[in-house]
Amino acid sequence: MSPSTDLLQGTLDLLVLKVLARDSTHGWGIAQRILEVSREVLAVNQGSLYPALHRLEDRGWVTGSWGITENNRRARYYQLTSAGRRQLELERGEWNRFSGAVEAILRSA
Repeated sequence: MSPSTDLLQGTLDLLVLKVLARDSTHGWGIAQRILEVSREVLAVNQGSLYPALHRLEDRGWVTGSWGITENNRRARYYQLTSAGRRQLELERGEWNRFSGAVEAILRSA
């Protein structure tokens, strides 16, 4: 099965916030972590990831600063702000409510 990038609206933001709650990292690291944890089901391309990171930065949920990667390349590292941590909890609650509702429909006769 090929990786899917057809994420529901807003799901990418939730996933990025969750990855950054663990540790600050650069965009490629975020995409790799999502791919790894999802067992290669969710592949996020740069055309989706970087606009999401800019949107999250504009909203004050993440901050970015330039640094050097493990491969000695210059990259923008992102980290979650305290407002981003609060947003993560709000979005996580909404996701749980939404996924529970979908699960209830799938279990129904």
